[in-house]
Amino acid sequence: MNKFNFNNKRFALIQNSENGQVNTETIFNYKQEDNLVTADYFGGTIKYGKIIAELKGDQLNMLYQCLTINNELKAGRALAQIALTENGKIKLSLDWEWLTNGNEKGKSEYMEID
Repeated sequence: MNKFNFNNKRFALIQNSENGQVNTETIFNYKQEDNLVTADYFGGTIKYGKIIAELKGDQLNMLYQCLTINNELKAGRALAQIALTENGKIKLSLDWEWLTNGNEKGKSEYMEID
């Protein structure tokens, strides 16, 4: 049994590295089945994106891809550390790396929203 439930949860960015693609207008819609976690995301600079991840303990091992509003196709991977806030919301702290664009790396944080 997983202690985190991502099914039908929505997330938004709270901070991102300068070389990151998403912004505060990007919304992530998550689904979960056992240890498989997926998400569709769009808004802001993202026309459409998709995440597939494996939930292991308090981490998500993620692969992601997106098409930007400038019609750039991008892909990357991330390791997300999962935490619960005092009010029971999920917070994700990501160390990510583009697999396109010269393998730039960065950090970002996301918070569950209502």
